[in-house]
Amino acid sequence: MSNNTGRMYAGANMYDFCINGGGMVGAATALGLAKKGYRIAIIEPNMPLPFERESKPDIRVSAISQTSVNLLDTLGAWRHIASMRVKPYTGLSVWENTDSRTDFTAKSIDMPQLGYFVENRLIQLGCHQALAQYDNVVWFTQDKVTTMSIGPSGATVKVGNHAIEARWIIGADGANSQVRNVAHIGQTGWQYQQQAMGILVEMAHKTDPITWQQFTPSGPRAFLPLFGRYASLVWYDDEIVLKSLKKLSSTQLKAKILSAFPAELQTNNDFEVLDWASFPLTRAHANKYVSQSAILIGDAAHTINPLAGQGVNLGFKDVGALLDCVERCSDVRSVEFSKRLLSDYEAVRRKDNLLMMSAMDGFYALFSNANTFVSIARNKLLELVQGLKPLKKQVLAYAIGVQKWK
Repeated sequence: MSNNTGRMYAGANMYDFCINGGGMVGAATALGLAKKGYRIAIIEPNMPLPFERESKPDIRVSAISQTSVNLLDTLGAWRHIASMRVKPYTGLSVWENTDSRTDFTAKSIDMPQLGYFVENRLIQLGCHQALAQYDNVVWFTQDKVTTMSIGPSGATVKVGNHAIEARWIIGADGANSQVRNVAHIGQTGWQYQQQAMGILVEMAHKTDPITWQQFTPSGPRAFLPLFGRYASLVWYDDEIVLKSLKKLSSTQLKAKILSAFPAELQTNNDFEVLDWASFPLTRAHANKYVSQSAILIGDAAHTINPLAGQGVNLGFKDVGALLDCVERCSDVRSVEFSKRLLSDYEAVRRKDNLLMMSAMDGFYALFSNANTFVSIARNKLLELVQGLKPLKKQVLAYAIGVQKWK
């Protein structure tokens, strides 16, 4: 752990950073700041359940890009995550009609894998395990925030009987961010017409490390391979359709899956439905990421259509940019650091996140249009991309975060 000298504290409740939210992104942020020697308070009243190796996977799973893995490795969390259970994937296929299929491979960009499928809880647990070595991190897990005030020179938070004072408060508290609301930061966005259902299945045989997504008139159908013989299916559809599916038995739901999903799912590999849950799809973008002593990060700043699995990866990019700002400035209580947050964090991340959000919206609009001519056009587009190897490499490298768009 690095040592920062010259930092004075008026009392035990004084911190450089208070992070509201100890989830994946919040815990990763805390790790980076703790490594730099700053005094951190983390508020997380909903701690994750411990890992049990024999338990089935959780419903909530993320596609973690190689760039995010590199960040988590640098922070010291990835070894803890990998010691639990992860599933590397080396291929990604997208199609509407089988004759207009586009395939992306890790080999095409000289990578051993495109990323990993990991349960969200295990990413969180891995970060928490890495944080355990730091004595400059204080957790508040027993109570929720009762009051919060945010001003230009700091923030005060009341958690149970504890009063926390910090120079900066970081909102890593999700789409309904309390920090964002108290800081009076507005946002724009909407809820999509479709929702998504995550379905945990156990396959009869081990699956290939390839994820795929087929577009249909009612919404995409996706397959995510998990560790062992487990896999996650994602069924996008109208809210009414998914409500009816949620009420079915596992046997009935399997029959519906077999009729709705492509042949790739069934070919020589039977499966058993274990669990399922649905969730709404929203887009939201904060008007600012920094206001007075508040900093927004991850879903508190932006939520995105999950079509390409970019949500938490954008959050980890936020973490990297914020830690770079801290690295460039010796005093986080200085005016210089406040200026850097606006120029090197907010301006850079808002632009990049907006670009990805707009790209996903365009993708969603293109593939949710049932017009015959639009359908023909998008299939021709997939055929074109499949044949243009340089373009495929550029798209793939940008999507997994190893290269900026040219």
